[in-house]
Amino acid sequence: MSAVDVHAVSSGQADGPTVVLSNSLGSDMRMWEPQVAALEERFHVLRYDTRGHGRSLVPDGPYSLDDLSDDLLALLDRFDVERAHMIGLSLGGMTMMRTAVRAAERVASLAVMCTAAALPEAGYGDRATLVREEGTGRIAEAVVSRWFTPQYLVDNPDEKEFYEAMVTATPDEGYAGCCEAIDAMDLRDELSRISTRTLVVAGAEDTATPAALLTDIANRIGESTLTVLPDACHLANLQQPEAATAALINHLEQA
Repeated sequence: MSAVDVHAVSSGQADGPTVVLSNSLGSDMRMWEPQVAALEERFHVLRYDTRGHGRSLVPDGPYSLDDLSDDLLALLDRFDVERAHMIGLSLGGMTMMRTAVRAAERVASLAVMCTAAALPEAGYGDRATLVREEGTGRIAEAVVSRWFTPQYLVDNPDEKEFYEAMVTATPDEGYAGCCEAIDAMDLRDELSRISTRTLVVAGAEDTATPAALLTDIANRIGESTLTVLPDACHLANLQQPEAATAALINHLEQA
């Protein structure tokens, strides 16, 4: 499958180093709002919606991780960016890791959050079937219950409603196609080929991609640092925005 022109927003310092932000499965670029202002002060920021999500095109699935990586590389070409600092969460982190293996010369540094190198028993193939049959609204509440800790959702009912609506708005075929990319993914034997400086961030309470999976990623990448954010679930950048932003800024400044 050829690359698609994903929907993207460019902001911040036009002449600064470029930072690219890649969203999780079922979300869109709005998930990065807590980090954008701080990044814009120092960097040229490119946010985009993964294919099949947000305002991006929705080609027929299944997709592969290489398809998503091709979309990212085409995005860099579209904005005349030779190398970029790449930050991705969950599916976005998988896309960034695969790109760092396939096109290391395009990656200035890497930060992956709440993600995995392989999820063979997670049932993403079954989830793709369910979404195609019943729609993303069928799974929205269950998905968001894994994005945040239970108490956070009780304390923040407006956010619970907002993110359930975000999942529901994700096109069925786009969500299912990306599920199939995750289901077929296994990056474990490739991660040792990543030589760029890498930050690996886990949420201490994440059940979707537990901290042990992030520890495994850090152990497989030579120049990596592992940070575990307390009281954070799968969308750790949203539940612990100040700590996540500080970790990312520190990583980027060192890189």
